[in-house]
Amino acid sequence: MRILVVNWQDIKNPQAGGAEIHLHEIFGRIAKLEGYSVDLLCSGFDGSSATDRIDGINVYRIGSRFTFQFYARKGYNDLLELNRSKGLPEYDVVIEDLNKIPLFTTRWNPNRLVVLTHHLFGTTAFREASFPLAAATWLCEKPIPFMYEGVPFVVVSESTEEDLIERGVDPRQITVIYNGVDVDGLTPSSNTRSSTPLFCYVGRIKKYKRIDLIIKAMADLQNTDAVLEIAGKGDDLPRLEQLVKQLGLMDRVRFLGYITEDEKRDLLRRTWASVLASPKEGWGISNLETAACGTSVIAANSPGIRESVVDGVTGYLVAGESVTAYARAMLRLINQPELVETLGKNARQFAETFTWERATRDTISHLITVVKGAATWKS
Repeated sequence: MRILVVNWQDIKNPQAGGAEIHLHEIFGRIAKLEGYSVDLLCSGFDGSSATDRIDGINVYRIGSRFTFQFYARKGYNDLLELNRSKGLPEYDVVIEDLNKIPLFTTRWNPNRLVVLTHHLFGTTAFREASFPLAAATWLCEKPIPFMYEGVPFVVVSESTEEDLIERGVDPRQITVIYNGVDVDGLTPSSNTRSSTPLFCYVGRIKKYKRIDLIIKAMADLQNTDAVLEIAGKGDDLPRLEQLVKQLGLMDRVRFLGYITEDEKRDLLRRTWASVLASPKEGWGISNLETAACGTSVIAANSPGIRESVVDGVTGYLVAGESVTAYARAMLRLINQPELVETLGKNARQFAETFTWERATRDTISHLITVVKGAATWKS
């Protein structure tokens, strides 16, 4: 089976996030299987090459983060011509990884098309981008039910499924295939937990992630010795650093910057809980990574996120915009430290039910069904 994935970024892109991890984990595995080939069409970035090969995936880059939508179709046509010149057959299926704005690949007339959706922005776009850009994103999402009528959708959570249905997508088009987590590389450790209360955030430092709520919650814990460590890069960092100074938390909130995968694993083992305040995620891979390390999660009771935390069992779901709610959940662990290990053990067991191997098998099964013609984008 010849597969083309179209995504805005690849795993090497400095802006890569959960969508790129998902793509790489699943399609990297598929690319290694006999009888399968995987190409990836994505945007370029400073210092990137036009072509690459990453874990069996043939990567073709065109345009940039801000121009990819204008060059993507040309890149697709160029790839078709390149394949013909090599005597290769056309792609059996094209997969549009819809995690920025839709490219409306139905207009490209592929043999078969699948739309992979983590989450749509909706009104949350206005939390992150300027009004014109947010409005453009919101408007681009409006015609999705019409433009992708009859197209098979794969979504990573029931929350995203519900969102699509509410927007007018026929539920018969939608298949839920949950994300996985590296339960072999991310494991608990019995002797690395911090002896004093430590909380963390791991991910991109973006405004819509609402990391400021977690910092403000730390201000409500002034009478404790709790510390917050924030790992990641992003353009919201200056604002958050200024907030820490304003609240007088310089000795209790630490910005770690970019950390390696090994450093992330060690942090998730050391911390008492990771905290995620995002108003919307496709699934919340970072929550599962935390759970795999035997650590609980405190997270917003938000679409997508709520499916990666079992409230009161693997962590706590709280009112998303309530600083007090985050502080109370953190204080519960501070006052009852035995919960740190109890919730952590439950979290590990929960994470073990989600593997990339299972997600890959489900994805292959779905693609076979699509390619055989039981599901097609043509209504």
